[in-house]
Amino acid sequence: MAVPDSFDQTSSGYSLRRAYWLARAADLAHKDRAAVEDQAARWGFDRVRHHESRFTPPFPLQEVQGCTLASDRMIVTAFGGTEPTRIKDWLTDSGTSLKPGPGGNGYVHQGFAEALEAVYPDVQRAVADLRTHGQAVYFTGHGLGGALAMLAGARMYLEDPYQAADGVYTYGQPRTCDRLLAEAFHQGYGGRMYRFVNNGDIVAQLPPEPVFTHVRALRYIDSGGRLHESMPMFSALTDRARGLTADAFAPASDGIRDHLMHSYLAALEKNLG
Repeated sequence: MAVPDSFDQTSSGYSLRRAYWLARAADLAHKDRAAVEDQAARWGFDRVRHHESRFTPPFPLQEVQGCTLASDRMIVTAFGGTEPTRIKDWLTDSGTSLKPGPGGNGYVHQGFAEALEAVYPDVQRAVADLRTHGQAVYFTGHGLGGALAMLAGARMYLEDPYQAADGVYTYGQPRTCDRLLAEAFHQGYGGRMYRFVNNGDIVAQLPPEPVFTHVRALRYIDSGGRLHESMPMFSALTDRARGLTADAFAPASDGIRDHLMHSYLAALEKNLG
């Protein structure tokens, strides 16, 4: 299968082609408004909403940035990531506070919950306003943006099941919630959630277990760039060992390199090609 040259706007089911394009959308989300609107038009999306919000400590993140792209066939809400070194303490602090999850289901990382709350009302309005033709709705994001995409999908389903999205695709997503919320999320999105992890991506290994856990539906990229539907045991042990190293957040470390969005895109292109 060759690398596709047009955005996959088909309405249902998993495909590697769609995973590639939603990764491209996640990569676009952190760019400036003009760049987002220009690329969206090239992809066949004629309506764009921007989601930006600034908030203050205690969490070491200055802003949340995302966008919603709409055509008559598909709506994509993409959340931008951030450099993992900027939120290192946030990701590694095992004592991070928890907040009740959407619809009273389990608990969620307080920082991720507050980051999403800064933009979720605007996202919810955008999807409602733009969904004029019963379009398929997808959430996507990289790193922190992946956590926000997963939680936006959770809120949409658990707070109003009739508004559940058609799919959630994340790349290098950190652990976001406890097991109760992860299971409630799976009940709504089993078969529609795909969580891509590139080899030793340090962000995907944090915050630490057992307080925090991942949602299911892993798509694992091994060190050779091959895509698997689960993580082989030897890779899991290697990744855990990497997560314990003192320099896991060093800019040149494998954990950081594997987290970069261009690493995900290169791996997806390799599998498509």
